Amino acid sequence: MRSIGKLVIIGVGLIGGSFALAMKRAGLVGQVVGVGRSLDNLNRAIELGVIDAASQDPAQAVAGADLVMVATPVGQMGRVFDAIAPVLPAHAIVTDAGSTKGDVAQLMRAHLPEHLAYCVPAHPIAGSDRSGAAAAQYGLFEQRRVVLTPLEATLPEAAEAVGQWWQASGARVFSMRADEHDAVFASVSHLPHLLAFAYVEMVANKTDAARCFDFAATGFKDFTRIAGSHPEMWRDISLANRDALLADLRAYQAGLAQLTQWVEAGDGAALEQMFQHAREARVQWAQRFAQGV
Repeated sequence: MRSIGKLVIIGVGLIGGSFALAMKRAGLVGQVVGVGRSLDNLNRAIELGVIDAASQDPAQAVAGADLVMVATPVGQMGRVFDAIAPVLPAHAIVTDAGSTKGDVAQLMRAHLPEHLAYCVPAHPIAGSDRSGAAAAQYGLFEQRRVVLTPLEATLPEAAEAVGQWWQASGARVFSMRADEHDAVFASVSHLPHLLAFAYVEMVANKTDAARCFDFAATGFKDFTRIAGSHPEMWRDISLANRDALLADLRAYQAGLAQLTQWVEAGDGAALEQMFQHAREARVQWAQRFAQGV
């Protein structure tokens, strides 16, 4: 398997930091350089052994890089790509860890037009409500899925290399078109996060919010865990995947309207039928998830 002489992680947090740790454990990287805005976070990353050196200048950091992973919020990627474009080594592979892919592909085309053969958009599906270098962990990607959405111009060997590195981290690698990826994840990732944020906001704005939170227990905890996620990142995801997300938001609103009618009408049979159908779908998914299907 191809090794990485110099890996540059731009955005040293849960995903970027955990990828660096995975490459170190696999013995596939010579040096890891972390780039970020916070010196405290970068110093912490060095202390934890996540990175070997730090820089606040992306252009300076990518000199001599073999692989550059941009693990910042999507809204920052255009500036990052623009900064590194003039100084990228000719054969350095550029990948990302964003939760949306159509917009990342557009940003790469706009800011890295001479480097598209070595651009490999990617989405590791391994989220958490923790952030920063301290959130990085070994084994985060074990049996997790990573979706690659290569550009039309991406060289097959570049995509293959990125796929192999993710496999070395323990992940299972899949490929999709960017638009297909964004439609799927609007339904199973982006919408759930918006719903969790909106629900917690609703409770927090109630006149008896403190009393409600006092009595919140396991169900509330399970449903709202992802509302602890990074606001800046989810702002960017919501806007980046707007069209697919709006379609699912409208479908969910229609479902809520139907649910409201059943509750108003006291239609227990309709409620139970819907609950049963949803439960069966959830159980089937959980079984497949547990089996790694």
